[in-house]
Amino acid sequence: MSENRPGTDDDQNRWLKTSLKVLGTVGLVVLLFGGAFIGVKVLAGMVNDALGGGDDDIVAGEPVQVEIAPGSSAAQIGRLLAEAGVISSAPEFERAVRLQQVSDRLQAGTYDLETGMSIDAVIAALVEGPGGGVLRVTLIEGLTVPAMLDSLADQAGFPVAALEGALLDGSVSSDLLPAPPEVLAGWEGLLFPDTYEIFENDPAAEVLQLLADTAEQRVASVDWSYLADRRLTPYDGVIIASLIEREAKLDEERPLIASVIFNRLEIDMALQIDATVVYALGGLPAGGLSLEDLEIDSPYNTYRYKGLPPTPISGVRLASLRAAAAPADTDYLYYVLSDADGRHAFTADFQEFLEFQQQAREAGLIP
Repeated sequence: MSENRPGTDDDQNRWLKTSLKVLGTVGLVVLLFGGAFIGVKVLAGMVNDALGGGDDDIVAGEPVQVEIAPGSSAAQIGRLLAEAGVISSAPEFERAVRLQQVSDRLQAGTYDLETGMSIDAVIAALVEGPGGGVLRVTLIEGLTVPAMLDSLADQAGFPVAALEGALLDGSVSSDLLPAPPEVLAGWEGLLFPDTYEIFENDPAAEVLQLLADTAEQRVASVDWSYLADRRLTPYDGVIIASLIEREAKLDEERPLIASVIFNRLEIDMALQIDATVVYALGGLPAGGLSLEDLEIDSPYNTYRYKGLPPTPISGVRLASLRAAAAPADTDYLYYVLSDADGRHAFTADFQEFLEFQQQAREAGLIP
């Protein structure tokens, strides 16, 4: 009859050693798995901290002011909010923004929030906007510098005098300027019309520098080889683009109007562009331009003086810059308005141009 324990001393020793080995192995396994579990928890905590995870010590309901810079991504905003204790997890915030498809609607600005807010509540606040601190201003194409400054003053609350002073006292610079401007006309075409987000307390010079820098970037994005081959500069290109901007309403016609300008320059023919006379007069007279207006003695009067005017005559859009850099290949020398939508009729023949003019007058399109 066998027993469940060893009988001899040697057997007892062997049984004891075997038991200790088993216990040691089990203990080692427990220790390894326990250590691994603890290690994973520590590592997870470190990763969570790195990704902007929450802090268990944060007390909910404490006021927090958070400033979100323009152009911030959802990931950047999430980390900022998590670090401030507003939310508990940056990755969850980014995931919620993605699921709600509002990444392009999160607005920059300074927000008065609280610690421990729900992610949905924070997203709703960021979509609604700060209600102060950040302004969105829109400057349209085709405006002169004085008109653009008036618009900026109306939208952002700047004194017009402060804007004018910043442009003329050297506070704002541009590599496109041929020379330091003494009058506002020197800045024509070099402040890019667009929609901008600015802070309410931004200085006037800083906002204008943003417009000037944007203009530099847009001009630099265009290939000016066509002009260089004709000994013209990118600044000349901006002048031509401003003429196109004031004359064209339809994008498809911008390269065609550009071709007329280059064709006339090529044969030393006066450009005879009405928009330059309007600029010289300081605006369109009531009832339109008269024959007497076309005689005004101004370097901007392209009926009286050949070549390009001394500066651009308005702000320009990118489509006009591109048309100035790559005109259509035509022999056109004339164009005249042909319908109420702003479309023009183009021709290389003067007699046909006169016929187009007569048709436009009969249709009430031109005086």
